[in-house]
Amino acid sequence: MPLVEVNSVSKSYPRQVGMRTEHRTVVDNVSLSIQSGETLGLVGESGSGKTTLARMILGLIEPTQGSIRVDGTDLVHASRAQLHRLRRQMQPVFQDPYAALNPRMRVIDIVTEPWAIHGAWSDTVVGMGAEGQGRVAIRMEAAKLLSQVGLDESVLNRFPHEFSGGQRQRINIARALALRPKLLILDEPVSALDVSVGAQIINLLRRLQQEHGLTYLFISHSMPLVRYLSTRIAVMQHGRLVETGEAVALCANPQEAYTRQLIQATPELPLGVA
Repeated sequence: MPLVEVNSVSKSYPRQVGMRTEHRTVVDNVSLSIQSGETLGLVGESGSGKTTLARMILGLIEPTQGSIRVDGTDLVHASRAQLHRLRRQMQPVFQDPYAALNPRMRVIDIVTEPWAIHGAWSDTVVGMGAEGQGRVAIRMEAAKLLSQVGLDESVLNRFPHEFSGGQRQRINIARALALRPKLLILDEPVSALDVSVGAQIINLLRRLQQEHGLTYLFISHSMPLVRYLSTRIAVMQHGRLVETGEAVALCANPQEAYTRQLIQATPELPLGVA
C-alpha cells in the first residue's frame, strides 16, 4: 500500500466577477501515489498548483473534490485524533529559511518545539527514564538532531539572525526530523539559497533519506534538482498532471512538450558537492 494516495483531487477557490461568483481551479483532477522510502519529485512552473497540492496532503486545506489517504487514513474523514497522529508522521520544510524560523526563539527551542506541540517528548526519545526527561536530556537530544544536519551543539543558544541561509535551512530540517516522521514534504527547499549552498542541502537530504528511511515529496521548478533527488517525477502544468514516470527515463525521453521545456530551461547544477 502506498504511503500517500491522491485520487482525482481538485481544489477551486471562489472569486467575485461583477455580480456573479466564479471558481478558479488551482488543482485539477490530480491522481498520484508515493511509495514508502521513495522520492516523488513534483515539478512545474510557479502557479502550477504544486504547493496547493502539498498543503492538501499535509491536511492544511481540504480538497474541493477527490480523496487523499496517508498511511491508509482518509484525511477528509479523519478524526481529530487521527489527524494529530498523521501530522506527526508528515513534516514540511518550506522554501524560505529566513521566514520559517521565529526570530525570538533560540535554536534549542526551535528544534524541540514539535515535541512540545505534540506532547511527544516521551514517545520520541526512547529509553529515557523519569530523570532523563529534564532540560539536560532535551538539550542532548536537540544536539543529536543538529549533528544529523551538520551543526554542532554550540548553536543551541543562538538566535536565527546569527546564521546564514544554508545554516537556517539545516535548522529547519533538524526541526522536521524531531518527531521521526515517515514523510517530509520539501517545498522548494533550496530556491532561496545560492547554488553551491543549495547543492550541499540537496546532498544532505539525500544522506538523511538513506540513514532514516524517509519518504520525500520534493517540490521544485528545477528539473535537474528533481532528477538528481527523485525516484519518480510528476510534472504539473496549470493545475493538471501532464506526465509521470521514473526519473531517469522521463528525463531521457519526455513525452510532453512542456516537460521538454522544463528540462531545457534549467541548467545543470553542481550537485556533486559534499
